[in-house]
Amino acid sequence: MLEKIKDLYTENIQTQIAASRLLPEHIVNAANKLVNCLLRGNKIIVCGHGRAYANAQFLVANLLNRYDLERPSFPSVLLNIDGAVGSAIVADNHVNTLYQRQFNAIAQQGDILVVMSPTAGDASIINILNCAVNKDVSIIAFSGANNDHLQGLLTENDLELQAPAVKESRILESHLFTINAICELIDYKLFTQNS
Repeated sequence: MLEKIKDLYTENIQTQIAASRLLPEHIVNAANKLVNCLLRGNKIIVCGHGRAYANAQFLVANLLNRYDLERPSFPSVLLNIDGAVGSAIVADNHVNTLYQRQFNAIAQQGDILVVMSPTAGDASIINILNCAVNKDVSIIAFSGANNDHLQGLLTENDLELQAPAVKESRILESHLFTINAICELIDYKLFTQNS
């Protein structure tokens, strides 16, 4: 088991090294897009597929509460799969419309949709991406190396943060680091850069 743990560390470190070469500019662009969205008075709408839902929750917690600095809350919404909201939507509609119905009720032009989709092809994610395009809402998509299903859905106004891994656990770990980096950059740009 000790060898297995060492292998897991090695795999994680190699993924992070690859990400450090591929993602910094994209992370800065994502942070800038989110800062500009907030400064315009718009909101950040977040959803996650499968286990990535936990990362989506974490991002919204950082935005609504705080990341590192004590600061005002940022307007952000987690599209919900828990409790009565998710249950009611799924009971009355197809599960693929779970995010779509919530998104259509709250999204406005100028908002940003952040989608966590580490593995390919969930229909509820495809549906919400199409809704975002129709509502002229910019998209930041967190994905993995095998996410061809996003091709053709994202426009030149959108941004994909693709973790350089195919194993879902490594993708989620990389996404969590990216979330933390983006939140730190948002705080830095809004509250400390010009101090």
